[in-house]
Amino acid sequence: MAVKTTLRENLAIALQSISGNKLRTSLTALIISIGIMALVGILTAIEGIKQFTNDAFAGLGANSFTIRNMGQDLNFGPGGARKAYPSIRYDQAERFRRNFNLPSSISINLSVSGSAIAKYGNEKTNPNISVTGTNENYIQNSGYKLAAGRNFSTSELEHGDNVVIIGDEIKKTLFKNNDPLNKSVFIGSNQFRIIGVLASKGSGSQFGGDKFCLIPVFKAKQIIITKNPSFEITVAVKSAEALNATVDEATALFRNIRGLSVGQPQNFDVDRSDAIQEQLNGQMAALTAAGLVVSVITLLGAAIGLMNIMLVSVTERTREIGLRKSIGATPSVIRKQFLLEAIVICLIGGVGGIVLGMAIGNLIAVNISGSFAVPWFWLIVSLVVCTFIGLTSGYYPAKKASKLDPVEALRYE
Repeated sequence: MAVKTTLRENLAIALQSISGNKLRTSLTALIISIGIMALVGILTAIEGIKQFTNDAFAGLGANSFTIRNMGQDLNFGPGGARKAYPSIRYDQAERFRRNFNLPSSISINLSVSGSAIAKYGNEKTNPNISVTGTNENYIQNSGYKLAAGRNFSTSELEHGDNVVIIGDEIKKTLFKNNDPLNKSVFIGSNQFRIIGVLASKGSGSQFGGDKFCLIPVFKAKQIIITKNPSFEITVAVKSAEALNATVDEATALFRNIRGLSVGQPQNFDVDRSDAIQEQLNGQMAALTAAGLVVSVITLLGAAIGLMNIMLVSVTERTREIGLRKSIGATPSVIRKQFLLEAIVICLIGGVGGIVLGMAIGNLIAVNISGSFAVPWFWLIVSLVVCTFIGLTSGYYPAKKASKLDPVEALRYE
């Protein structure tokens, strides 16, 4: 009970001293706030961006990779001569699908158009519809979901039937609130029957996720106007642990299918769905480290400033310390009083920094298409850091105050 009373009295005295030196306290708390704000602000923004990128890359299919033609971009050999790579043919993709033995889900894809127009009656879309030919595994492999209808059947894939699965924006544009299933639409100059509708990915969807439609890959092969088109093969595995081994096995098999000997360079690319995300995570880790460095430097300055203020406070309150000692205050009580005062100043600054940091961090994240985030771990760390700074900065002034001779202290002018 006595301990609680002493603690309450010390806290009351600390708050009274802080309120009596508002300007000095505010400046010190402000420096601490800036350090905490830098820490919380950067980490909040990064957390919001991470949430956004995780959602975005989940739409590309988790634990998957794509085998595609290396000649999709311009490549130049020695002397500036253009170097062309052979397209991935349909028979090569089918041979891979049939012969790949590791547990996985494989889709064969062919991009037909990125600027098609979909029409139904008097309604039509803008010329920005992506049309992709694929098989029944594409939806699962690429992170899409069906909102209505069904996937392709084996018969539809084998015969290249005129069926289509449309994106949510196509549905809203052409059919408003009506059911689009089993309706016939024109996509380009070809008529298709709608068998399914993809679930919406919202405004943050990547690569036109809602302006997207799927047709059987064999049908895509028949209607594409590009001469010698190149197919893509997407392979998805169940766990991240199996991804590396699956990539190695798939690369070896496809090299064999392409007729490449051991010494020949690879003429196709293997793009992992997590490659860009890993690169972004590395950049975010660098940003986090930079934020921590800025915060540490700022908080170090704040700690020095707080120690200086506490030393000045001890000097100004020498007679008060002498008076308290003369009426029975022990060195331990005096020391706790000044330590509490330092901790309270730090926590005031810390809370202010947390509020400002979260506001600025989320503002930055939202403005660059991120999402609102609360980095609870770093908020707790910030409060712990503030308490630690208060203890370390206040210890020496508190020790100095506790060792003052009461007689000499009462004489102090």
